[in-house]
Amino acid sequence: MAIDWRAFCDIVDQHERFVLTSHVRPDADAIGSEVGLAELLESQGKTVRIVNPSPITDALLFLDPDGRVEAIGEDVEVASACDTDVHVVLDTSAWVQVQGVGEVLRTTKALKVVIDHHQSSDDLGAVEFKDTSAEATGRLIVDLAESAGWKISPVAANALFCAIATDTGWFRFSSTNGGTLKAVGRLIDLGAQPHLLYPQLYERCSQARVRLNGRLLERMELACDGRLAWLTARSEDFACTGAVPADTEDVVNGCFRIVGVECAFIAHEQRDGRVKVSFRSRGDVDVAAVAEQFDGGGHRQASGAVLDGPFEQGLSQLIDALTDALQSPTRN
Repeated sequence: MAIDWRAFCDIVDQHERFVLTSHVRPDADAIGSEVGLAELLESQGKTVRIVNPSPITDALLFLDPDGRVEAIGEDVEVASACDTDVHVVLDTSAWVQVQGVGEVLRTTKALKVVIDHHQSSDDLGAVEFKDTSAEATGRLIVDLAESAGWKISPVAANALFCAIATDTGWFRFSSTNGGTLKAVGRLIDLGAQPHLLYPQLYERCSQARVRLNGRLLERMELACDGRLAWLTARSEDFACTGAVPADTEDVVNGCFRIVGVECAFIAHEQRDGRVKVSFRSRGDVDVAAVAEQFDGGGHRQASGAVLDGPFEQGLSQLIDALTDALQSPTRN
């Protein structure tokens, strides 16, 4: 459903200071949407800060050429983050995803706004601008700019292109449609440079990351007659390869290189003993519904959750849940 952006434009007209935030371990859609919106708001004469639950990764620093993205507790304290007129939460509307910024959102007296495209959500006490049919939050920011008549700068164009490109798997996921390609075509006309952005996103892996990915894929396991595949990332995998947790991003998609795999997940052992899981689906199974069984959420074909440990128990629960989903007559 298309969003009527007039109410958001009214908010912008009536306020001067904005703090933008997104989810923990922000991906390219989160960072790209924040940088894109920051550029748009600043073009309207507004004061903007970006304060996230966790720092931007080295791999995405190119999206933030001015170094505007800050982390709560490291660069910004809660009291300082509360000192604003409007908080805008992008690419999530779940309390568990905002972590340290949650204290800001619970205590602030400022107006709260959500711009998001995920199915799963909590009540953040915010004015919501949501479209769960949108392929990326970055697409919503493009639509906002066009609706409001705001000019998209080259910096914003690059950031928003990456937001849309990554959340659509470089335009190969089923969420990609004619409107997607028209939107990114406009971004290219406004300064986005795909030939430079692709290598920044996908061709800058460290040796440690490549070794970790190879180690995890070598241990891939299958069930449900080859329709379910999963990877496990244990503490010793990082110690042996020198990789970091962010190096597991997207490796789960490698499971779909196996003929017949419909669902996949990666279970990542956390330092506190919990199990972080990323679900993927290329069939009829709604993995957002599976994730919600574990107080997680996301999209129908890509979602996540965090389970209590121990690891083997959590892994067993995940296998059982996805096996049930694959065997369900309704297939969610």
